[in-house]
Amino acid sequence: MTTASPVQATPPAESAVGVPKEPQVILPSTKRRRARVGNFLVVAGPPALVGATAIGIWYLLAYFGLSETQRFILPPPHEVVKVGFLDWANLKEILQGLLSSGTVSLIAFALSTVIGLVFAITMSEARWIERSFYPFAVALQTIPFLALVPLIGFWFGFNEQSRIIVATLVSLFPITTNALFGLQSGDAALHDLVRLHNRSRRVRLVRLRLPGALPAIFTGLRISAGLSVIASIVTDFFIRQGQPGIGGLLQNYSANLQSERLYAALLVTCAFGLAVFWTVGLVRKLTIGRWETSTATRSDD
Repeated sequence: MTTASPVQATPPAESAVGVPKEPQVILPSTKRRRARVGNFLVVAGPPALVGATAIGIWYLLAYFGLSETQRFILPPPHEVVKVGFLDWANLKEILQGLLSSGTVSLIAFALSTVIGLVFAITMSEARWIERSFYPFAVALQTIPFLALVPLIGFWFGFNEQSRIIVATLVSLFPITTNALFGLQSGDAALHDLVRLHNRSRRVRLVRLRLPGALPAIFTGLRISAGLSVIASIVTDFFIRQGQPGIGGLLQNYSANLQSERLYAALLVTCAFGLAVFWTVGLVRKLTIGRWETSTATRSDD
């Protein structure tokens, strides 16, 4: 009686010549990680390239465009970092000035936001109020705000309160006009539909008009944020009482030919302005970013 020999296992198909191997499986976490890296490079790559190019041009101008005796006009970047940022005494002075001007700009931005929104809502609810007060708001915006500084100083004193008032007046008009435009640009069909259901004006404002005006409101907030920072710094040149702001430091550094500190203060000021601008943009994205994306997707379809 013969026994059957055991069946030998056939070699895997991958070992055969000419047979393609199975594709490599990429885990979802790896895909997400690669997507994040790609998105970061897309977002941060171009600004980093432009910044590196600007620093290179800065070095070229400092060492080849100016003589050694003229180099105080444009000191090289590493000297600015050494004197303005690595010296704690100088950095502390700049940060204290930034704190003073930043406090003024943030208070003014908050006040202009509240006053501007209330003013815009009031004008959108009553046409006679808009016709009565809007021309004066436009006239206030056309006045050079440098002319407001001595006037406000005479009335309220040359102190931090006057700086806040001037910065508020300067940053008030953009939020008012953009909010008013958004409130008056709603869909007429939706307004008629809500009126048919006998909804009150307060309900129409809260549930229909204000949500629809948010894109325009955030546009005005971005403009007002930048203007409040600029106004708070410029008023420092004229109002010197109390804690000196970053504008007063810029004036002192320029008068004393302390160019390294001057450029360091300018860089800190730019960083603060960008931080305020990006913060408003982040709040906009968290608030209405998903809604805007879905609306754009539906319109493309």
